[in-house]
Amino acid sequence: MAEHKGQNYLHGAAILTLGVIIMKVLGFFYKIPLGNILGDEGYSMFMGAYSIYNIFFTLATAGLPVALSRLVAEADAHGRAKQEEKTFRVALLSFTVLGLIFGAILLFFPNWLAAVYLENPDAGPSVRAMAPAILLVCMVSAYRGYCQGNGNMLPTTVDEVLEVFFKVVSGLVIAILVMRRFHGDPRALPLGSAGAIFGVSIGSTISLLYMVFYKRRNYDRLAAPYTGGRSLDDVPDDDVLVDPALKILKDIFRIGVPIAFGACILAILNSVDSKLCMNRLQSAAGFSYREAKVLYGVYGKAQTLFNLPAAFITPLTISIVPAISGAIARKDRRSAAKVSEDSMRISAVIAVPMGVGLAVLAEPIMHVLYPGSHLSGPRLLAVMGIASFFVCLVLMENAILQASGKEKLTMMTLILGGLVKIAVNWFLVAQRSINIHGAPIGTLASYCVMAVLDYVFLCRTLSYRPKLNTILLKPVVGSALMGAAAWGSYGVLDYLLPIHGRLHTLVCMFLAIVLAVAVYLILTITMRMITKEDMALIPGGDKIAGLLRMQ
Repeated sequence: MAEHKGQNYLHGAAILTLGVIIMKVLGFFYKIPLGNILGDEGYSMFMGAYSIYNIFFTLATAGLPVALSRLVAEADAHGRAKQEEKTFRVALLSFTVLGLIFGAILLFFPNWLAAVYLENPDAGPSVRAMAPAILLVCMVSAYRGYCQGNGNMLPTTVDEVLEVFFKVVSGLVIAILVMRRFHGDPRALPLGSAGAIFGVSIGSTISLLYMVFYKRRNYDRLAAPYTGGRSLDDVPDDDVLVDPALKILKDIFRIGVPIAFGACILAILNSVDSKLCMNRLQSAAGFSYREAKVLYGVYGKAQTLFNLPAAFITPLTISIVPAISGAIARKDRRSAAKVSEDSMRISAVIAVPMGVGLAVLAEPIMHVLYPGSHLSGPRLLAVMGIASFFVCLVLMENAILQASGKEKLTMMTLILGGLVKIAVNWFLVAQRSINIHGAPIGTLASYCVMAVLDYVFLCRTLSYRPKLNTILLKPVVGSALMGAAAWGSYGVLDYLLPIHGRLHTLVCMFLAIVLAVAVYLILTITMRMITKEDMALIPGGDKIAGLLRMQ
């Protein structure tokens, strides 16, 4: 078996984060141009279909790969190589069956899901276009979980970049061709949205082919039935007897189902969000079907930016699960505690300034990226920027609880947070004066509740308790100063620069962001938010720390 044990959790997170940066750049050339191609109305179909797809996607990829990663990491900690391989094979078969079931639902019931569940009948073709992708993603997730359990984040990063690249290119090309072919036809927007979404299936096909090739090339010694071609005399005693397939399957579902169900609640929230917003905007607030689609469409555009901070935190959550699980399997509670607190601190250093930046510069960001969109966009993004930090905090807390064997607790917090979201949306979106602005307020309220509950569970159930003052104080202070710099510099530049129009906004925003990033980097070093010890855990970190004279 190939050796990849040199990747510690931050090294692995750094590799995944590099992939996230590349994917977000590619995503910039996907969802933002797509939002402008389809317009607010067409984008509501795209977002509605994606919200349904995300339920099945989350069920298939949020919990079960985490369970596989945990089981592989535990087997690896005890040197049970054949157990790792058999666990993978059982997982691949079960994930494939799930993918077939989920894909069939999307393929055969798209119009019902769009009309009844989303209350957006025009999204039906987009829902059906998702069917092949869910099967492929399920299969890919087994390969990713296996590699991540071995502490190897490189294939996941390369695989995700390939997937997004082919999704972007094929999705945009198909959407443009369809919109030109049906220009002026009422079917243009539904089919254009479906064409863009079909790019996900094309990207997933490339993704699966890469992962199959990678595993066969790098983890081929155990391709023979669990001995790697070795005689049993050469295999450690505890690795000769592997668990029965049924026990492995039970372990995967015992760990994965609560995680998947809990995470699925978030995906369900997004789809309920779509249905609830469309319903309340029309039935209670008095907007027409088209007006409701426009309002929900611009909300979807703001959501694209709102998800950005979480995308940078997810790699760290993926990396710490096998790190904490492996430490606990070795009965090394001290290492588990250190990984937990350090990961929360580092995630705060990343997430807080991003959320502040989105809130402070919401107006120029929306005007530059989505010109001509509904005027409510900046106000939606400002609230969601604040909420994005609490999303990141919940992601990290959930990962720690899941890695520590407390996955059922995360399910409880997500359910309660979801109920808060539904309740707030139900009342606020129905108010015509508030309308779609109630949706991000509901998101903020729900994640605040989840973050508090998760922290209570961390303190009461684990022997290691992350200290909030150590984790949050410096990032919050530094981000507040950075936000003030961004806000003030944008105002000054907006007043002084002689150019006009969209270019004026773009230049002012860009220079304000550059200044804000510089201010925050200086504060990060001077306030010691990130230490020399942290930098030593990432590739090339020692050299960077020396160059910056970090202590």
